[in-house]
Amino acid sequence: MKKLVELNSINTAYDSEIILKDVNLNIYSDDFIGIIGPNGGGKTTLVKVILKLIKPISGTVKYYNDGAERSGRFIGYLPQLNTIDKKFPISVLDVVLSGLISRKNLMKHNTSGEKKLARDLINKIGISHIENKTIGELSGGQMQRVFLCRAIVSSPKLLILDEPNTFVDNQFEHDLYEALTDLNKKMAILIVSHDVGTIASYIKTIACVNKELHYHESNIITEKQLMAYNCPIQLITHGEVPHTVLKDHPKH
Repeated sequence: MKKLVELNSINTAYDSEIILKDVNLNIYSDDFIGIIGPNGGGKTTLVKVILKLIKPISGTVKYYNDGAERSGRFIGYLPQLNTIDKKFPISVLDVVLSGLISRKNLMKHNTSGEKKLARDLINKIGISHIENKTIGELSGGQMQRVFLCRAIVSSPKLLILDEPNTFVDNQFEHDLYEALTDLNKKMAILIVSHDVGTIASYIKTIACVNKELHYHESNIITEKQLMAYNCPIQLITHGEVPHTVLKDHPKH
């Protein structure tokens, strides 16, 4: 188990509002971490700090490779669908190939080997029939599959997914988590989700984010613990009949 990312005393703010407060987190090579918390609690901000898209007002982010400090270019990222410009005229294959840009000169053309790598991955994920379509022609589930391919085509050491089950079908959701379980054998995974119940059987540990971060070294977390962490979210459980457990109504 090797350390990949180390966050020390991270503080971030938008204007004068504190978004993350004194956040500490280590990510290791075999981790599968679920990031949960209320809307506006700082989950996406945490991801952007790790990706170097936001610079904290204080604290440090360090990246490691085999024990030595290095850059953060080994990270694959699957963003939220609502951040994608569907009007941009780019094909599925070119979207996947764009995931290789960080390891090559931007102006160089893709080699035949790189195109084969991308096509093999597209075929493995089950979307070879839409390879030449533009992203504006795709459904939500198809787009997520495409951007998952883009995120992992460079074989990153860490894969980050931000609310990947938003606007997608149930079949994709099941296929995605099965694929992530397999990918976790080769890379660390950090997944942001509002749905503890769906991810609980796949992840290994949980981090509750509501300005502060509370790390829980298990994939099981109770309502009492969530309240203690000031992390008010809905708890969803699994069973033969899907059901939601709601907080008790006050007795009069």
